[in-house]
Amino acid sequence: MNTLTTSIRRIINIKFKYISKATQGKSFNLLDVGAGNRSASKTMAVFPNCNYYGLDMDKNTDYIEADFKQMKDFYELDLTKLNYDSVPNAFFDYINMAHVIEHLHNGDLVLPLLLQKLKPGGHFYIEFPGKKSLTLPSMYGTLNFHDDPTHVRVYSVAELTPIFAAYNCTILSSGIRRNWYYILATPVRILISLLQIGKIRANVFWDILGFAEYLYVVKK
Repeated sequence: MNTLTTSIRRIINIKFKYISKATQGKSFNLLDVGAGNRSASKTMAVFPNCNYYGLDMDKNTDYIEADFKQMKDFYELDLTKLNYDSVPNAFFDYINMAHVIEHLHNGDLVLPLLLQKLKPGGHFYIEFPGKKSLTLPSMYGTLNFHDDPTHVRVYSVAELTPIFAAYNCTILSSGIRRNWYYILATPVRILISLLQIGKIRANVFWDILGFAEYLYVVKK
């Protein structure tokens, strides 16, 4: 991947934008909670100075061998069991947790334990379907919260903010996710989706309709 492409992806991709802001080009340890969908390979292509650690409940879902080759380690565990002894404490510079907590019935108990794994000065990004997703129409790929039968609980910025604050974190940014690059590119994204799979993916409309909420925090 050339330098221009890498720079563009760091700006346009929400996850990469916050990683780039937090790490400032330095080497860093990343814990990606829910690391499927080729996330390791995609992340390492943009951040070659990243020490990538994946965490998921099942390594046989949405993973290929090439992804594991990119990882320093992989923690196969069920977050709801609240036992993360295999994951080192105060080790990670950045924890990413995008579209995972909605699959957990006890996410409010999971977050404090994950924060133990973050270094002082480390950053945490979490994203999830917000309360507005309950009122959105059903669509292929999840636009309404209940489109995904594995979703078990709706969380909100208002609910999660006190949890981070109680565990010595400062909220740097939060609210409804609005990626204006994605919004402006909606017609193109619709066309690409139609050409690729013959239907429109729901995530094309996430940013326009306010499907997701997020928090970006730093641990003091």
